[in-house]
Amino acid sequence: MHIKHLSGAIVLAASIVTPVFAADPPKATLSGKDIAFQLPKGNCLACHSIAGGEQPGTLGPELKDMKARFPDKKELAAHIADQTAFNPYTAMPPFLKHGALTQEELDKVVDFIHGL
Repeated sequence: MHIKHLSGAIVLAASIVTPVFAADPPKATLSGKDIAFQLPKGNCLACHSIAGGEQPGTLGPELKDMKARFPDKKELAAHIADQTAFNPYTAMPPFLKHGALTQEELDKVVDFIHGL
């Protein structure tokens, strides 16, 4: 088999095993919940239990009663943006600092989480 054929076979094999997902909605229409639950973005469910979320993680605390826990929404935003500023040993990624979320996406996630 030539290299040319091998690379074509790899592409063909990758296209066979690559799952097909529904197209993501345009960014402008994504809600805070959409972003928080979306794997390549917030992915909050990887570590937190959130009402309405499926297969939640248990590494982080359950996200509920957030207004009581964070009366100042700016403090919650700071924790989500970069938890390492509060705890350098945290497992929580610094979503804004590493560019996983834009400022607009962070604002939407904070609004959603603060409303839980």
